[in-house]
Amino acid sequence: MTSEFFSVRTVAEARTGFAPARRSAREQCALADALDRVTAAPIPSPHDLPGFARSAVDGYAVRAADTFGASSSLPVPLHVRGEVAMGTAPTVAVEAGEAVAIPTGGALPTGADAIVMVEHTTPSMRDTVDVLGAVAPGEGVVRADEDVVIGAELAPKGESLRPAQLGLLASAGVTSIAVFARPRVAILSTGNEVVPPATAQLELGEVRDATAGALAGLVRRAGGTPELCGIAADDSARVREELRAAMAWADIVVVSAGSSVGTRDLTAVVVESLGAPGICCHGLAIKPGKPTLLAECDGVPIVGLPGNPVSAIVVFSLIGVPLIQLVGGNERPAAPPTATAALARDVPSAAGRLDVVQVRLVDDQAEPLFAKSSALSVLARSDGQIQVPEDASGLYTGAAVTVELHA
Repeated sequence: MTSEFFSVRTVAEARTGFAPARRSAREQCALADALDRVTAAPIPSPHDLPGFARSAVDGYAVRAADTFGASSSLPVPLHVRGEVAMGTAPTVAVEAGEAVAIPTGGALPTGADAIVMVEHTTPSMRDTVDVLGAVAPGEGVVRADEDVVIGAELAPKGESLRPAQLGLLASAGVTSIAVFARPRVAILSTGNEVVPPATAQLELGEVRDATAGALAGLVRRAGGTPELCGIAADDSARVREELRAAMAWADIVVVSAGSSVGTRDLTAVVVESLGAPGICCHGLAIKPGKPTLLAECDGVPIVGLPGNPVSAIVVFSLIGVPLIQLVGGNERPAAPPTATAALARDVPSAAGRLDVVQVRLVDDQAEPLFAKSSALSVLARSDGQIQVPEDASGLYTGAAVTVELHA
């Protein structure tokens, strides 16, 4: 195996160039369980919404022509024939010279074509109301199809459903939705020195697996279902066996460690043998996270991450999360929450790579957190991260930066 990286790409090139065709299976989902699920097909409305003409205000249903010329100095008296009750069809119609009392949301009675707000009327004699201003046809009325026309799209394909959309679907009587299944993501850790987190006493040189659990959290946040596949020793045959087993059921396979170039670079060697088209890139122009591998083997996307937990978490948030959303059918992923702040101190960088720097937000300032790349505590203490672009040699104190907040 060569000691140099090959097919090195920028993060932007990797995100646009690595676009596997695989999509998770489709399934039906009850509306009650549909929050954040991704639609597998457009959802048309089976009805006009709201479905009947109704009042937008409290007032009186009238014939607009009867109010023409009305003013506070010359009110128009109308006979109040009755009233509309909420939740039932009107039992009275509006004839010429008449009005029917109606609440907001009440169904428009036959014969009426406008609503006079109650504030623009005043009681006169018994069963009579004076109209103090003219209304135009349609004023104060919500048409039967004003919100949604029958057949119109309630939600497009490939969109993660938000609470407001669930309400819209409920109003249309849609209670079962075709969605993409949550992508199943296999997470395999490798390394002779890596032991399970439950290991009570570490031997000299051993480290607990800090990466798998963090990656599982990112997978869940991205809409996937993580499956922890344990820890494989630094042995090509063992790693190949574990990856092939995962490829049989997973939508995406993630393997941490073994991806940096050198004598322990097992991932690239093994992945090359797992099927076409193979490795897309091996090495990203990013710090931390350069030794990252992206591949597609027999239709299954494979992500090889650095063994350093900080590097693995940072690069997976930039590369793995969008990949999960893509495979999960999400064509319109929500942008991560951000905040704008002034940089509290200089951030040096090397041109030609994307630097990702952890920061804390203090009094509208972004305080960079510098430490060795293996310091997982820095990542845990940070509020978010900033990016120094590839063409920049650093950022200066006071610069306005966009902080991508950790959810």
